[in-house]
Amino acid sequence: MLNHVLPVVDLLDSPSASGASLAEHLRTFAPADATIEVETVSAERGATDFVRVVIPGTAGRSTGGAAPTLGIIGRLGGVGARPELIGLVSDADGAAAALAAAAKLLQMASRGDRVAGDVVVCTHVDPDAPTEPHDPVPFMSSAVDIATMNENEVTADMDAIVSIDTTKGNRILNHRGVAISPTVKEGYILRPAPDLVGVLETVSGEPAKILPLAQQDITPYGNDLHHVNSILQPAVATSAPVVGVALTTVTAVAGCATGASHETDIALAARFAVEVAKGFGTGQVAFHDEAEFAHMLALYGDNQRFQTLGAPAVAAV
Repeated sequence: MLNHVLPVVDLLDSPSASGASLAEHLRTFAPADATIEVETVSAERGATDFVRVVIPGTAGRSTGGAAPTLGIIGRLGGVGARPELIGLVSDADGAAAALAAAAKLLQMASRGDRVAGDVVVCTHVDPDAPTEPHDPVPFMSSAVDIATMNENEVTADMDAIVSIDTTKGNRILNHRGVAISPTVKEGYILRPAPDLVGVLETVSGEPAKILPLAQQDITPYGNDLHHVNSILQPAVATSAPVVGVALTTVTAVAGCATGASHETDIALAARFAVEVAKGFGTGQVAFHDEAEFAHMLALYGDNQRFQTLGAPAVAAV
């Protein structure tokens, strides 16, 4: 996997980094039936390139099969913060991991090692994104808002989503490497998925680290609540289960910090995503217990209000 991480990081670490350059790189590995698309979206604060890759599976829906589709989202504000800062920022790790995973899955497919289900990989590339204040360290912001990111990265065909995001700017998980979140589905924070814990322990060779979540972390940005970061923002735009894959550090590191990316940790996150893709399409890896979730809904009702901005009139009281 490191062979895929290094060229991706090199392409991202440039003031001319673009979705087009990453797409050109990915096409060198792609089989004929893969889809690699780039769309530039502009807003008041600038523009960013959304990259979307679809790798058909042996039994995926794109070829008439019934195997479920996995979404892999590289979540970030930007890969650079120029002109304020020069170089690749820590926040780029989510994009780098997702794109490296895409390269690996494309290469596997070209060689004849296809996973069972379709895999959809989405992220965006912006080398000059803005920054914003955040406690305990500054965040990277984005040229486009979260709703636009979700619109371009979360697709209806995703039956489960792995959301990869730099999560170094906190003091609640003091670990260098990768952690996973509990599964989030339709406003509920479920228990950490045992299958995903097993995958993480296999690819890392260490006990799994779990990213703690508060209820406000899974609500949409824009409600004036504190969020650990944007790692679970895809969960507000889908009914599919979502699990965050957090790249973490022992000390709090700002998302806009340069020189703070660890290529081996990016490779670990990408390998986790690829191994999940292998097991998810065959039904060997589940993100949640469907029967238990149905029972919880019967007992307590839906929690989908936490996928919305809430009721401002009530909040004002």
